[in-house]
Amino acid sequence: MDEEQAIQRLKQGDISGLEALVALHQVRALRTAYLITQDTATAEEVVQEAFLRAYHSIQHYDPERPFAPWFLRSVAHAAVKTAQRDARHTAQPASGQTLEELFVEQTDVEDQLESLEFQEKVRAALLTLPPRQRAVIVQRYFLEMSEKEMASEMEAAPGTIKWLLHEARRRLRSLLSERTPE
Repeated sequence: MDEEQAIQRLKQGDISGLEALVALHQVRALRTAYLITQDTATAEEVVQEAFLRAYHSIQHYDPERPFAPWFLRSVAHAAVKTAQRDARHTAQPASGQTLEELFVEQTDVEDQLESLEFQEKVRAALLTLPPRQRAVIVQRYFLEMSEKEMASEMEAAPGTIKWLLHEARRRLRSLLSERTPE
């Protein structure tokens, strides 16, 4: 069943459409939530709740627009709220899972080690950002959302989004240059 058929089934009250949407979007949704929350169990919870919200609010979905951005914005928004709520408890990820487990594997061992080291540096740097800054980085660079889409989703002025992105990039550059030997 393709995405359009799944959405039609959901709109008709048939929950079997949700299974197809989960199969199509779960991995990307988990990556998004994990990058913001920095916790595997929390990310899984956020995504599960987002799928349930999508099921209950599918009547409000505009079929003229793509489903993935609509859904992933919901995931990112929920992850930010959860991360902000749990901010005092997110000093370190709760599980041993790291970004390398969420991204594609590389074939060459040296390349893989370099990639893992860099991903760990990025993960550690992302972890130090406040949840809203983490969210704009994830939305811009992992979900490939435009600043206009981000402003609409976060119900913020475009200037606020630009400022958040600027500050997050500046802070990440600083943190990554501190962690990378010259």
